[in-house]
Amino acid sequence: MLQVPELSDSTLSLEDGVAILTFDRDDVRNALTGTELIPDILAVCDWVNINHDVGALIVTGTGRAFSSGGNVKDMYNKQGLFAGNPIEMQDGYRHGIQQMTMAMYRVEVPTIAAVNGAAIGAGFDLTCMCNIRLGSERAKIGETFVNLGIIPGDGGAWFLPRIVGEQRAAELTFSGRILEAQEAHSLGIFLEILPEGQLLPRAIEMARQFAAKPREALRMSKRLLQSAHRMGLQDFLDYCASQQGLCHTSDQHHNALAEFLKK
Repeated sequence: MLQVPELSDSTLSLEDGVAILTFDRDDVRNALTGTELIPDILAVCDWVNINHDVGALIVTGTGRAFSSGGNVKDMYNKQGLFAGNPIEMQDGYRHGIQQMTMAMYRVEVPTIAAVNGAAIGAGFDLTCMCNIRLGSERAKIGETFVNLGIIPGDGGAWFLPRIVGEQRAAELTFSGRILEAQEAHSLGIFLEILPEGQLLPRAIEMARQFAAKPREALRMSKRLLQSAHRMGLQDFLDYCASQQGLCHTSDQHHNALAEFLKK
């Protein structure tokens, strides 16, 4: 097994093929900027992709929030990511929080956001970068950038319409309103709503189900779902055929068939 990366503002565990990344900056409501959470995320995503002991990744937080997104005090004081001229800020986004966006998109295993509390702005967008979102009963979410006179600079406007549709994504983006857990569930943002004490156990249960599947087929299935976003049907079918040819000649396929026939 590859050595677990050293993290600054998060913790990471691995058991039964399930990696759990837990944000640990409750003092700033797990803000993504002005902390080391983004470097932590980047390190974990790289580690997951090269570590085939990992079959699924859970992202969650400690304390009051999943993540409050950008640090508003830093925005006001023009510090960190929000300092400098427009070109410098552009590069700050491109080489900062947008690196998180691409890293989460490139994670090769199923990702589950266990949303323990508020997920606001970029914190909400981070949940949308995960394949599955489970929410606690006290979770709140919001695409709130417009309230601060800014836009989703992390790419959230690419993910949100794919989850709730173009019309609802527009309403949520233009209004900047905060949604309670039950409404987020009704819109398909949360797959399930759970009591606070059951959130992480349910996420682990689901992740273990995924991780128990043949690992290469699992990773290939995720790449297949992502490829469907950007390919025409004929090109996509050709890609499916080539990937299926790899699957049919793999040991994992023959082992899975043998287990199935035993039953």
